[in-house]
Amino acid sequence: MIIHYNHTVFRDEAFLHSLGEWKRWSKGLGKRLFDLTLASVGLLFLFPVVLIIAVIIFWDDGHPVFFVQERIGKSGKPFRLLKFRTMRVDKLACQGSFDPGNDSRVTRVGACLRKYKLDELPQLLNVVRGEMSLVGPRPEVRKWVAAFPERWNKVLQVVPGITDNASVRFRNEEELLRQSDDPEKYYREVVLPQKLCLYEDYVEHHSVHGDILLIFKTIYCCLFK
Repeated sequence: MIIHYNHTVFRDEAFLHSLGEWKRWSKGLGKRLFDLTLASVGLLFLFPVVLIIAVIIFWDDGHPVFFVQERIGKSGKPFRLLKFRTMRVDKLACQGSFDPGNDSRVTRVGACLRKYKLDELPQLLNVVRGEMSLVGPRPEVRKWVAAFPERWNKVLQVVPGITDNASVRFRNEEELLRQSDDPEKYYREVVLPQKLCLYEDYVEHHSVHGDILLIFKTIYCCLFK
């Protein structure tokens, strides 16, 4: 029995595979250049604001000014996410614990920063370092990644971001959790699965144009909603 191979088909498949890889690489490069440019410009122009916020936090509640917590990034690689500290110091929180809906430790300044999402500004440094993107699925602590490992394996194919559709939809997340009798259970069984649906949709359909729209949508929601 003689089998005849169609070499043209194999060449076409190899070409299409290479073309797909090139498109993914160029798309990733374009997103990285977009992130790096905007984050660098943002840090430059917002430096006075960052400095003022840091001074106010120190004056109101002492040090540290920044909150640093391990989050899980692309391909499951952990990194140190930066925020302005909005709550009184808790060593367990810094080590990666997460108590959804607990606002008992929120400082006076912290409440204002959280309302307008100004506590997220230091994450521009995470973007410059390549650990985060301006837009992408929000990175979670290890505890919540372990809760849905198969779904996170898909989500973590992309670099996590400062904002995305889930951030906009659940901008009042803390209020929702406070209203629940069991905030942790509600987060695990209701909020996080809905977030993961939005994260997975982003992985499938994200684009630079979509990222730009999400940035403006986030700014609008922070200022006017």
